[in-house]
Amino acid sequence: MPGGVSHELRFRKPHPIYIERALGAEKWDIEGRRYIDFKLGAASQLLGNSHPAVMEAVAQQLTKTPYSGDCHALEITWAEWLQKLFPSADLVRFTGSGTESTMLALRLGRAFSGKDKVLRIDGHFHGWHDMLLKGSKPGANTPPSLGVSAAITDLTVVAPPAIDAIRDYLEQDPQIGTIFVEASGANYGSVPLPDGFLQQIRDLATETGKVLIFDEVITGLRWSPGGRQARDGVTPDLTTLAKVVTGGLPGGAVVGRADIMALLDPGKPIDGLAPPVSHKGTFNAAPMVAAGAIAAMELLSTGEPQRQADAMADRLRNGINEKMGKHGVKGFAYGDSSTCHMFFGGTSIDGMSAAEIRTQPATLVSGLRNGLLERGVDLMSFTSCVTSSAHTPELIDEALEIFDETFADLAHQGILST
Repeated sequence: MPGGVSHELRFRKPHPIYIERALGAEKWDIEGRRYIDFKLGAASQLLGNSHPAVMEAVAQQLTKTPYSGDCHALEITWAEWLQKLFPSADLVRFTGSGTESTMLALRLGRAFSGKDKVLRIDGHFHGWHDMLLKGSKPGANTPPSLGVSAAITDLTVVAPPAIDAIRDYLEQDPQIGTIFVEASGANYGSVPLPDGFLQQIRDLATETGKVLIFDEVITGLRWSPGGRQARDGVTPDLTTLAKVVTGGLPGGAVVGRADIMALLDPGKPIDGLAPPVSHKGTFNAAPMVAAGAIAAMELLSTGEPQRQADAMADRLRNGINEKMGKHGVKGFAYGDSSTCHMFFGGTSIDGMSAAEIRTQPATLVSGLRNGLLERGVDLMSFTSCVTSSAHTPELIDEALEIFDETFADLAHQGILST
């Protein structure tokens, strides 16, 4: 395996940790070391690792079939749950991953609008595929990868999260037909959106006739049972989903307006194409995934898991700020819902760009991550993490003592500014 990993963010020198089992808000590596888990399957395990209800549902389905390539009743039940929870979900189409959901949503946006270009927000992440990779690295108007054709990147317009600037882009380029927004702001909220932005972009998209797509791959079911759109009362035309919406199993979905989603219907041909918008995917809505997802929906629809996870994130943020103050560290923890982000080198991010917020010294990022891992705490990425309903006050307080020791060590080494 190149680099010895299956995902570039798992790379770590001299080697990654190798996890053998995970339960609740904890996990254990092959050497028996225990970690308090704030990665939680890249934010997919809102119910905690290996939740009994999800595990039992998957196990029961495995006695029948994990996958046969056919329609099945579970996908209908799962789709009904998404229709019930998400305001934008007139119709549902399942995909194999979050990246696939954004690929499909963009194809739908282009087909419905009849325009090739897409406007996306600086630093927002919509998967690793070519069409939306440009702009995913904050402050860079290029894709952070070799092998992406200029002909493709030329169809992507990167804008700041500022309505006036976005309006200017739309007026200057009539070929923009689709707008993509990470509903939390960049990097699941490490770069918060300006107050009122989602409603403003909704109004602008309606006014200009653009297809508005919310990426709720992380926010979906985490911010509320109906995602950020339900919590804030703003309905996009299409929504991309994955992670929590699959019960933490591999898969994803696109939900949206009936007239746009109808382009996927093989029974409604246009210009000799049936369906007008082609979409395949061997493992879409695989029965074992659907079984686990339905079990998760029954719990997540109550809102109680979200309330617990949110409370634990608040406890974590407050505790980190107390520890930073104790050691005179110039920085702070912040975040929305069940997230926790840390910024070092200042006491406010107001008015800062995504690039300024997300650019932290490499020695600090690696020192923090390695220091926490050595003591038994695993973050999700760089200086950010998430909580689950399985986290308890006792686990949070134990983790805070580890943050305390790590901050002290980094301050002693001169890595943290004070």
